[in-house]
Amino acid sequence: MIQTAFLMPLFPLIGFVILAFAGRRLGERIAGILATSTVAMSFVFAVIVWVAMEGRAPSNREFTQTLFTWLPVGSLQVKVAFLIDPLSITMCLFVTFISAFIHLYSIGYMKGDRDTVKFFLYLNLFVASMLVLVMANNLVLTFVGWEGVGVCSYWLVSYYYDKESAISAGKKAFVYNRIGDVGLLLAMFLIFSKVGTLDYLSIFTKTSAFTPLVATLIGLALLLAATGKSAQIPLFNWLPGSMEGPTPVSALIHAATMVTAGVYLLCRMNPVLFLSPNAELIIAIIGALTAFVAATIATAQRDIKAVLAYSTISQIGYMVLAVGAGAYVAAIFLMIAHAFYKSLLFLAAGSVSHGLNGERDLGRMGALRKIMPWTSATFIVGWLAIAGVPPLSAFWSKGDVLDNVYRKYPYLWAIGLLTAFLTAYYMTRLYKLTFSGDARYKEVGPDGSPPLHPHESPWVMRIPLLVLAVGAATAGMLNLPFVHNFGLDEFLSPVFDATLYNAHESGSLLWLLAIIDSLVAIAGIVVTFFLWKGRSTYPLLERKFLLKEWYWDDMYDTVIGRPGTKLANFSATTVDVTVIDGAVNGIASGVVRTAKSMRKIQTGQIRQYALILAAGILALLVFVLTRVF
Repeated sequence: MIQTAFLMPLFPLIGFVILAFAGRRLGERIAGILATSTVAMSFVFAVIVWVAMEGRAPSNREFTQTLFTWLPVGSLQVKVAFLIDPLSITMCLFVTFISAFIHLYSIGYMKGDRDTVKFFLYLNLFVASMLVLVMANNLVLTFVGWEGVGVCSYWLVSYYYDKESAISAGKKAFVYNRIGDVGLLLAMFLIFSKVGTLDYLSIFTKTSAFTPLVATLIGLALLLAATGKSAQIPLFNWLPGSMEGPTPVSALIHAATMVTAGVYLLCRMNPVLFLSPNAELIIAIIGALTAFVAATIATAQRDIKAVLAYSTISQIGYMVLAVGAGAYVAAIFLMIAHAFYKSLLFLAAGSVSHGLNGERDLGRMGALRKIMPWTSATFIVGWLAIAGVPPLSAFWSKGDVLDNVYRKYPYLWAIGLLTAFLTAYYMTRLYKLTFSGDARYKEVGPDGSPPLHPHESPWVMRIPLLVLAVGAATAGMLNLPFVHNFGLDEFLSPVFDATLYNAHESGSLLWLLAIIDSLVAIAGIVVTFFLWKGRSTYPLLERKFLLKEWYWDDMYDTVIGRPGTKLANFSATTVDVTVIDGAVNGIASGVVRTAKSMRKIQTGQIRQYALILAAGILALLVFVLTRVF
């Protein structure tokens, strides 16, 4: 049954085609059911392939399914082929599962929207592109999926195209991701120039062709690609703007697709990264710094979705830190757990916004616990899970990352631990401002808008919240320390076995680290409750430089944006007009003047031509006579 793997991306692709040609006739409700069903079928076949893979010996869990040859160009033979192994099927399982429930949630959330059919069309293509990305057996096909999720994110972030902010956010996401794409293309060119192939398995058998310098350059190019797609320093600024799209889009981008693509690519290319300790160290530093910086920014945001957006950047930073430490299984473990609790948190935030007529300002929330009990209860699970409270999922997954980092990069472990405290802080703050305290929604808004009348979301939105809450609470069971014989670590070991870093920590040290993780999470929660007791704002903590993202956008505007604009204006008004147009116009003017001069001897009068002819003959006779005599 492993041969059915190609059906995983095929089902959402079929859904996309049907909705593209017949979506309007099907109507909003049927379009939502169709889109959800196709992704659910992808999950069913992911389970079938996974079960078939489990029936094989660990050394025989690698299968390449070739559909056809796409680009036969000399030595470059690019095939449309899928690599089915423990890493790709793990990605497929959680991507399809999370995406199916986001689709189901969207049926209720997008009800009555003017472009619901188009919305589901984009969602189906988004999932299909992500599956192609993670299943591809070569870098070229990966790049197709890579660009597919990029263009879908642009369409969905700019979904409300009549809003200037949404248009701007979509363009920003598009440009930042194209910068990252340069990194992936450079890595592909370097790899092909050394080994003559872009197939993953062939690359991994020829890594001896990479010198340490080339391996470092490839690793840094891959890191650039990952910083764009997975929103890491220096290209993280686009992700908060993606909140302009509908909330299910945010959940899909942050939890199941898009931002996980960069981490997946780094994990897939682990045999190459292993060749360059310098590249690994830089990757780890970028991950740690991004996790910390994004967490500090999240502590001051007043938009419920913005807090979660910066939280995603921070959590992805943990995954990149794990990759840099060689802890690839820990990175994937955290990715899975994060998919559950972050999709839950975003959908719960969407439920809050849905119940408040689209409001996202934390200053207009509060005391929603009793009015929205289902949303509140599931949000609590996500809040405690991401904070790292035991025994919920992030306690195990984030702890696994920190444990691996502790021995290899102790100074980065300290940054990771501080970030864990900040995570517990900003998530507790978010819960208190949303569900606890005073009912600020009863007040007139700062812009004079009338009081709000919140309500709980319908069941079609609550069911995904309940399912994801169970996953957020229990996903840590995938890789508990005492289930390694049949857990995620054992399943993924054939993919990473030769390159996986193992700290070999003693049991007592692991217990100590786990206790420290727990105490940090609990301390963050307790401190937040103490600081925010009876408050709806805290100016001393919500500093302007945090609200302004450490002035990161301002720095880009000053260093790149404004000089670039001035250069463009100078080029348009001086270089283009004076130099380029001047040269072209000067040549044209010269031709015109020459033509006018030449025109004087082209009068069309026979008398003049006869006179010139006679003069020529006379001159020729004179020349001949002078030569003879």
